[in-house]
Amino acid sequence: MAPYHIRKYQESDRTPVLDLFYKGMMEHIPATFYHTLKLPQTLVFLIGVPLCILLTCGSWLLALVSSFAFFVFLLLLVRCPWKLYVAICLRTDMADITKSYLSACDSCFWVAESQGQVVGTVCARPVKNPPLGKKQLQLFHLSVAMEHRGEGIGKALVRTVLQFARDQGYGEVVLETSIVQYSALALYLHIGFQKTDQYFFSFITRLMAFPTVRLTYYLPTAGHSGVLL
Repeated sequence: MAPYHIRKYQESDRTPVLDLFYKGMMEHIPATFYHTLKLPQTLVFLIGVPLCILLTCGSWLLALVSSFAFFVFLLLLVRCPWKLYVAICLRTDMADITKSYLSACDSCFWVAESQGQVVGTVCARPVKNPPLGKKQLQLFHLSVAMEHRGEGIGKALVRTVLQFARDQGYGEVVLETSIVQYSALALYLHIGFQKTDQYFFSFITRLMAFPTVRLTYYLPTAGHSGVLL
């Protein structure tokens, strides 16, 4: 028997759900930092500026201070997309989860519960303006508490959304994730999602070469061979 069960969201879940959402987003900051640090333009700046200072001023101290200042600036920069995304969500769909996801039969918000604690979340609602002739459901906010990863909770939550979409007659399930959410991206691709597009969330993400990836799961009802794993 699985050490968890999946159920619909209740208002009493609000605090742990928001806490899980916030922690889940903030944990991607280090991976974003390393991603940005490895970019050619970052390395050129990191090496070039201190070298120029050293050659022009002859001061190792000033060169080291400039390197440290750049690292601090870079860390603050990579926090911006995640902080902005969290702020937007807390003002929109996550401001009233019941209203956003449980007020209509074609959307839902689920939590995974283990020993009385919320340890995972996922939700879905219809795409507002889908491509002509398509009926799409969008998956949002998949998150699993760090101490409960590796137990199959993430996969079970995604399967819950796919089954809901099939029961509701949707042809496709779509979602968006970032290139540094490595575990989530690997999970989606393993289940059967396909990369269909990518874009930059803001000028900062473009500067950081940090695109958002769009994925699509084609359900059997759409005439494709998708299988719920």
